[in-house]
Amino acid sequence: MAENLRKKSRKAYKAKDSGKSNKNMNGTQTSSFGVSKRENHNSEKFYSSKLYSGYNKGKVKEYRENPIPKSFLSKIFCKSSEDMSELPDESIHLMVTSPPYNVGKTYDKDLSLEEYLRLLKNVLKETHRVMVNGGRVCINIANVGRKPYIPLHSYIIQIMHDLGFLMRGEIIWDKSASAGTSTAWGSFKSATNPTLRDVHEYILIFSKEDYSRLKNGKRDTIEKEEFLEYTKSIWAFPAASARRIGHPAPFPIELPLRLIKFYTFEGDVVLDPFMGSGQTAIAAMKSGRNYEGYETNKEYCQLAQNETNKEYCQLAQRRIKEITEQRKLTETV
Repeated sequence: MAENLRKKSRKAYKAKDSGKSNKNMNGTQTSSFGVSKRENHNSEKFYSSKLYSGYNKGKVKEYRENPIPKSFLSKIFCKSSEDMSELPDESIHLMVTSPPYNVGKTYDKDLSLEEYLRLLKNVLKETHRVMVNGGRVCINIANVGRKPYIPLHSYIIQIMHDLGFLMRGEIIWDKSASAGTSTAWGSFKSATNPTLRDVHEYILIFSKEDYSRLKNGKRDTIEKEEFLEYTKSIWAFPAASARRIGHPAPFPIELPLRLIKFYTFEGDVVLDPFMGSGQTAIAAMKSGRNYEGYETNKEYCQLAQNETNKEYCQLAQRRIKEITEQRKLTETV
């Protein structure tokens, strides 16, 4: 039944889109010499090319969603996310995380590259189990080192491909506004050994099984201006202050907040298997979503719980104020 609904929904969308203008009835299609615009674009020719032969293009499967027990909903678990047995299969709609980079921060373990990638694969395998079909996974990662440069993002892409995830694209997070005065440029004004100064990180985007999700009566909360901005592949906003938040490598709340608004509906459940200071949980609360988090460091686990408790109180106070003001207006009328 869900599959039939999905097919009908896609047909209805195509019919609506193609009916906008008689001029664009036939739409654009893949051209051997490019096209000047893309309207009602038919990409069948491109995806049937040899480039995509044998490539995982996703499957349309019956949609299933298992509820998380109320005692476990919107909780942070102080344990490894290699085992997320608290969460049922197909119960999470979005995963947003920034895994430890294994570069000597206070919370890092001194793992070999092989050990580090094994840890990530174990966590991502569990993530695949708990995601609903069509659920999205967003991984914020920076590459490390210079001698040699270690492209962690490419290793993660390969792991996700091996686990059967569908890659959706990658966002370049431009942090140049908060790059500071780093002088790690190697040989100054000389070709002897100049070095690139990273002012960006990656946000890698994947889906499980299918590219789209059924709305099932849920509500979108993204504004038009936000949607137009978030669909761009380069996002520019400053990094968060480690000293202010109390964690050595926090990502700014803007990062999970954008991803949550863009990829989920109101009431969905957002997972962060490396919760850190709790930024993903706070962003979920601010946008009317539930959250699940895992963190092995007891100090940061407590920090995240304190921050989410503080956010809960602030939200409750705002809600009480809104209700009080509404009552006053009603009494006046």
